[in-house]
Amino acid sequence: MTSISMTARRPKAFLGILFILGLAHLLNDLMQSLIAAIYPVIKEAHGFDFVQIGIITLTFQTAGSLLQPVVGLYTDKHPMPYSTAVAMIFTFAGVLGLAYSSSYALILVSAACIGIGSSIFHPEATRMARYASGGRQGLAQGIFQVGGQFGGALGPLLAAVFIVPHGQSSLAWFALAALVAMALMIWTAGQHALIRQLAQSAASAAGSAQKLHRHAPATVAVGLVVLTLLMFSKNAYMESFRSFYTFYLIDRFGTSVQMSQIMLFVFLLASAAGALIGGIVGDRIGRYRIIWISVLGPLPLTLLLPYADLYWTVILSILINLIMASAFASILIYAMELLPNRIGLIGGLFYGLNFGLAGIAAAILGGLADNIGIEAVYWLCSFLPLAGLLTWFLPKIDDTPRSKAE
Repeated sequence: MTSISMTARRPKAFLGILFILGLAHLLNDLMQSLIAAIYPVIKEAHGFDFVQIGIITLTFQTAGSLLQPVVGLYTDKHPMPYSTAVAMIFTFAGVLGLAYSSSYALILVSAACIGIGSSIFHPEATRMARYASGGRQGLAQGIFQVGGQFGGALGPLLAAVFIVPHGQSSLAWFALAALVAMALMIWTAGQHALIRQLAQSAASAAGSAQKLHRHAPATVAVGLVVLTLLMFSKNAYMESFRSFYTFYLIDRFGTSVQMSQIMLFVFLLASAAGALIGGIVGDRIGRYRIIWISVLGPLPLTLLLPYADLYWTVILSILINLIMASAFASILIYAMELLPNRIGLIGGLFYGLNFGLAGIAAAILGGLADNIGIEAVYWLCSFLPLAGLLTWFLPKIDDTPRSKAE
């Protein structure tokens, strides 16, 4: 009787934990998205050029990338569920610092603090999401990532409504989000023992099936290299929007700063939908197919974008991001299936790559924008989805959709 009632309650309990993790991810990524969202404000206030804007992104992304694999590797052996709450202390300090920074150096330090907070948050939160998946990994990662994507989308909207009218110092109010996220992660950490025990029970029940997921070192190496290259092409294109979309709209179509921020919000909102859709569909048709569709699929749309008017720019931007954002959940889960005993390392590595590669891309694109113009940058970026052809070289691992396997 106890076993039956526990089984009945399990999906609801897991879903509740996943939604809390998604909400914490929303708050975390909301705060980090405010960095790019206030670029037009601080560029005008401090007279920064595009290279300096790109270096701010590079600093944040580098701080957010270097620690993540290290944190993930350590917590694979020594789980630290409460580290996610500690992460919010760094984010809290970074947001406050960014609000009151009067020099370029202080802005860089504040951006680095937010990056460090994210580097601690993501590996352990990713592990919790996998434990709470109940076997539906795509759904779990989709819920977790849709929180982050939606938080990233809210940043430009809130910047347009609150920060642009009231100035840089109004950013301090958003530090309250770090305190809320800290409370949520303290609660979630208290559930860690339960969800880990249930996940281990499910793994034990699978028995010998676990042996099917062991892969040769060469297979793992090739898979990780190809996934990294796909991540770079995707992130480089996406970063052209996150860091420079507002400038592109202002320069090409003469939109206001507030209007460009609202349009960036709509664009990033498509990311949230794409992340969830990609995770759910990946559970049904397999990660390999989703990676093909999401990385190579937007190519015709990206090639059209530099020639579109304002109306079609908005439509194409939404469609491109909707398709492209569906990739990350499948890439992450595919990597986890290559190394099933290193969940923290994979979470830290790929979130770290997500940060680091985007930061490198931002610095490169910023330099190009200063030299050849922002419109020319978007023309060059339109060819990046061609890298999706590299998916051909991904090792063919067992990627049977769960519904079919059962």
